Amino acid sequence: MIAPRDGGRYFDGTLGGGGHAQAILEACAPSGELAGTDLDSDAVLRLEESFKPFGSRARFFGGNYTSIDTVCTTLGWDSLSGIVLDLGVSSFQLDMAERGFSFSRDAPLDMRFGTDAELSAYEVVNRYNENELARVIWEYGEERFSRRIASKIADNRPVETTKVLAGLFAEAIPRKLWPVNIHPATKTFQAIRIEVNRELDNLREFLPKAASLLEPGGVMAVISFHSLEDRIVKRFFAGPLPDVSARGIPVLIQTDMPVMERITKKPVLPSPGENEANPRSRSAKLRAARRKG
Repeated sequence: MIAPRDGGRYFDGTLGGGGHAQAILEACAPSGELAGTDLDSDAVLRLEESFKPFGSRARFFGGNYTSIDTVCTTLGWDSLSGIVLDLGVSSFQLDMAERGFSFSRDAPLDMRFGTDAELSAYEVVNRYNENELARVIWEYGEERFSRRIASKIADNRPVETTKVLAGLFAEAIPRKLWPVNIHPATKTFQAIRIEVNRELDNLREFLPKAASLLEPGGVMAVISFHSLEDRIVKRFFAGPLPDVSARGIPVLIQTDMPVMERITKKPVLPSPGENEANPRSRSAKLRAARRKG
């Protein structure tokens, strides 16, 4: 949907394994450029090595995608032709047990996208009071048993590992009430991960910055994996652009009409074939919008 073109400038806010970045660079050859960010410094180092054939057309930065304005200032870019943001946890991180994103293998409670971040899942689980923990589980996991789960955790602190934490969820929820086809801990793990990484706050901060940097006709595409993320993107693409501060310069935009024109009225979902090839994509939702002016 971004339709990369020769000479365009593009931004990938969540580089991960580099799949989107590579596809964009190949499509905008020979002179199109791409800048990308990722909180995982190991991922950035891997990509810098593997993307050497693209030369100076590919620029990668360690850090949060909310630094899109700083990245553009550093490169001297005034605008972008397209932006892509994939909010899923990268397969590299999911497959590294020590990062603590999954309960399929035992690991210390971590869940940080960037290993230098101060807040980890251990702090959330063991240091939040019971009411605050219940709020996180309810608000970010939409888990109806949030208070029961928070109480179980509080009664069994300290909780050290992912397996122990997942076991407490199973104890807190009667088996007859377990969701179909997913572990009862799934929503709570998701909620804790969102809290640790400030995922919804970052998305809210990013969207107006990104829209302000798009050139007229430029496209932003966001892939979300959670109903709360999708709701934020949907409302932003449908509504007027709020006041933003792009590249550190306050910009006041006053309009009753949406600045972003939705390309996808409804989210694009993975096909059955995609789900079969990559089961982790089953909850993905793609929304895209074009900058009107």
